[in-house]
Amino acid sequence: MRRAGRRGRQAQEGSPMENGVGQEPGTPESPAAEGTPAARPPRARPRLVFHTQLAHGSPTGRIEGFTNVKELYAKIAEVFGISPTEILFCTLNTHKVDMQKLLGGQIGLEDFIFAHVRGETKEVEVTKTEDALGLTITDNGAGYAFIKRIKEGSIINRIQTVCVGDSIEAINDHTIVGCRHYEVARMLRELPRAQPFTLRLVQPKKAFDMIGQRTRSS
Repeated sequence: MRRAGRRGRQAQEGSPMENGVGQEPGTPESPAAEGTPAARPPRARPRLVFHTQLAHGSPTGRIEGFTNVKELYAKIAEVFGISPTEILFCTLNTHKVDMQKLLGGQIGLEDFIFAHVRGETKEVEVTKTEDALGLTITDNGAGYAFIKRIKEGSIINRIQTVCVGDSIEAINDHTIVGCRHYEVARMLRELPRAQPFTLRLVQPKKAFDMIGQRTRSS
């Protein structure tokens, strides 16, 4: 995971660290020339520290020292005493299920990370009356595929219980946890027409258990 911010990037995994900055191993210091003052050692840069909350409500935590999505989830889970597998996805600077604010490959130093965790599980029966269901699917890079967009007027749009942000856990009792988004999209595309199938979905946990609140994106 790359860092985008005012003070460079986190060191790559495996590099030795000093105060959060990667150091080149085995590089000797250059001796000062005779009669000239020794060069000052480089000033250590501060650690890259980010603030985080659970999207449904929590105290603010501080995390640092991650280089990819799985490490980020592990750091967030450690702060809040949950399992990393509870995290469905993260948004930046909003607690809402806003796919425009979805965490991607870059995090700015001033970005606030909100983690959306598993809420209620639901099952819906769908009949594929058209070739396209009207879903855009993405994944969190750590094993969960979820709904990023629902097309207006589509098959899925007519099912009120299916929402943007829902994680797809199984298709016809076949678990798809660990699959990438394009694999899940292919499975749904290959389902036969006019034959009902079942989706098992996990919705993000909402503050005050506000069940049934829909989020739509055109």
